[in-house]
Amino acid sequence: MPANPAGVAGIRVKTARDIESTGDPSALDRYLIDSADSGGAIAVVEHLLAPRTLAAPIHRHSREDEYSLVLAGRLGVFEDGDVVVALPGDLVFKPRGRWHTFWNAGEEPLRVLELIVPGGIEQLFRQLAEPGGEYDPATLPALAAGYGCDVDFEATMLLVQLHKLVF
Repeated sequence: MPANPAGVAGIRVKTARDIESTGDPSALDRYLIDSADSGGAIAVVEHLLAPRTLAAPIHRHSREDEYSLVLAGRLGVFEDGDVVVALPGDLVFKPRGRWHTFWNAGEEPLRVLELIVPGGIEQLFRQLAEPGGEYDPATLPALAAGYGCDVDFEATMLLVQLHKLVF
């Protein structure tokens, strides 16, 4: 029985210069494993966020579960009305179908390794980083719907005010 899914190559090394990034120093995404690299099974994205920066509006997706491994800093997570703070070494599970978002809850840079199962939604992250793909309440809902996602800007702005976040 083959160890790799159909169409997936064997052992490989992706060097730092081969890793695609989008965003800016305050909110940078590094695409470590694309869903295409895993036959759609998983995507792995490293999120780097400046202090008090919100990663995305409150949203829910119907297709993916997300696992956030905190590498450095303090990760604030909102999920269906609950808020938790995770520290380095902590793993946060965000199941599909639940409203959630996350942010840097500290005063130091945040590094989070995001495991997305199955992969695919990382393509939405890329689109949002393109010109015209910003978090615009007029355009994001339709774009996100193409990936099985809903967004809630009204609840997002309340969260931003409550936690004094940059968005």
